Amino acid sequence: MLAGPSVGDAAQTAIAHGAEVVYAVESPVLADAPPDAVVAAAAATVAVAGPRIVLGAKTLLGRDVMPRLAFRLGTALASDCTSLALDADGRLLATRPTYGGNADATVRCLGTPAVASLRPGTVDALEADPARTGDVVAVDAAIDASVVRTRSVERVEQAAEGLRLEDARVIVSGGRGLGGPEPFEQLEALASLLGGAVGASRAACDAGWVPTSYQVGLTGKTVTPELYIAVGISGASQHMAGCANAKAIVAINKDAGANIFKDARFGVIGDWAKVLPAFAEQLHELLD
Repeated sequence: MLAGPSVGDAAQTAIAHGAEVVYAVESPVLADAPPDAVVAAAAATVAVAGPRIVLGAKTLLGRDVMPRLAFRLGTALASDCTSLALDADGRLLATRPTYGGNADATVRCLGTPAVASLRPGTVDALEADPARTGDVVAVDAAIDASVVRTRSVERVEQAAEGLRLEDARVIVSGGRGLGGPEPFEQLEALASLLGGAVGASRAACDAGWVPTSYQVGLTGKTVTPELYIAVGISGASQHMAGCANAKAIVAINKDAGANIFKDARFGVIGDWAKVLPAFAEQLHELLD
């Protein structure tokens, strides 16, 4: 489903990326995507399409929309899923992290339709094929402005440079073990060398060493890069909930008993101030 005041070329873009049918809901009420209006648009689309499974993303908007949509459809929600499958009966099997990311649980969705939200970055988009064709179905949701019970009172834009954490294939994150804000300059240099972005633990953000937009974790951003380098991060469950699904985690920590080593594919036990410069030097030699 695509919803907004005007769908425009987005429908053709979705088809190019693999969609066979795009349901388009256009209404001026959908400007700025108020959750109440998006729920109404999604419910109207489900009534028209009659799907067995409804999927959404666990984004800031999805966190508001998907639980409400499931309730409106009289079914349950499997939230923050990292993988999906079907059982022998065609029922949706949804795998999601539990206990702060310390374990995975697979649930069988018995409701109809099955509703699930996916953790961003868990599914790779198909390569765009402009030659693909599909159908665009206009859905008349008849959304009345009265359904919107919240309004935006202020919008604050924050300037950002480089890659977004959610889009980065490589992330270099720093934690309390760095001891202050200055070492993040070295992390920035390493991330730049690898074409990646810089993240941080909650402790580093709470200390004011870096902006909160850097935070990875349960109360921060959820990331799924190909490579996650954790420097001076102990590996608390709150942090690992945001990065445990990285394809490879490299940990640098002087504490041999740090929890981060349980999840890391590669680990270096040592002082980051000595390990990181040597690591960067080797990378320079390899890349030159």
